[in-house]
Amino acid sequence: MTRRNRPAPRPRRPRSRAGLLLAAAALAGTEIALPGAAHAGAARTAPFEAADTGARITAETRLGPREVDITIESPSLGRSVKTRILLPRSWSPDAAATWPVLYAYHGGQDDYTSWPRNTDIEAWAAAYEAIVVMPEAADGAYANWYNYGRGGTPRWQTFHTEEVVQLIERNYRANGTRAAIGDSAGGQGAITYAARFPGMFTHVASLSGVLWLRAPGMPALTLATNALNGQDPFAIYGFVLANADNWRAHDPYELAPRLRGTKIFFSSGTTGEPGPGDPPGTPWDVGLFSEKQVGQTNVAFRDRLDELGIPYTADIYGAGRHNWPSWIRVATRIWPDLMASIGARRA
Repeated sequence: MTRRNRPAPRPRRPRSRAGLLLAAAALAGTEIALPGAAHAGAARTAPFEAADTGARITAETRLGPREVDITIESPSLGRSVKTRILLPRSWSPDAAATWPVLYAYHGGQDDYTSWPRNTDIEAWAAAYEAIVVMPEAADGAYANWYNYGRGGTPRWQTFHTEEVVQLIERNYRANGTRAAIGDSAGGQGAITYAARFPGMFTHVASLSGVLWLRAPGMPALTLATNALNGQDPFAIYGFVLANADNWRAHDPYELAPRLRGTKIFFSSGTTGEPGPGDPPGTPWDVGLFSEKQVGQTNVAFRDRLDELGIPYTADIYGAGRHNWPSWIRVATRIWPDLMASIGARRA
């Protein structure tokens, strides 16, 4: 690696029929919505506060004492999507304290359950006094779509950087100290958001994210991937040449000067060879081929930061597939550093 990171209060006893229903729903891990009221079990009595765009939490599902799914009705997306939240041990809806937040963004062809399905993120989170938020991103490329110059929905950047952030800070006792980690497309998203909104994150970490969007051959790979995902590949950023400015506006390599002052971590494989824990591969294995291509963008991004004199930490580890075994190895190693960067105390 190159160096340039008390138990929850008991819920109040329900005193009404609505409170009893909410408590029962929480214990059953089911979702329930009541008019004009929040529904986080009996502990919450005030309604949810909306985001500036009008985005609002329409339902909450308690999956455990410190694990919650929320449904967000988003004007930026034109539909409702879910987000998972992991709350620290000392969290309470009416506490005077606030907590820092780590946003964990998922990769393509996945959803907001990706991190808990593939990792022990619940255990990692439980060791610290911080909130962990995993928002839905679909195959939205972490961008407000260009839509041939018309704009409009989906606006994934607005959903993530405004709506989700405001809803978490206004309703879950989160403060303005934030970090972000992401795998694959989520890694690209974390770095891009940090650059487009300097100061939004104290620390960002990309695990096998594309960090030079316009690298030789990468636009074709990006367009092909989006087409295979069932999307109009030109609706996201536009045409590569005709709309080059919009491609550059979402390219971590081009945005690199704006990362000065943000703590940066990125990692990837580069050789196209299987890494520890990977099954044997072939040269046409998409997981190996894609990681080799992604790795070249990480090397170029590293060189760009060196040229600009911007500090970073990088783990360009060579052998490894574009998959969770590689990302888990890296994520478990850098998790304490991410937590330290946002001032999260050990639980």
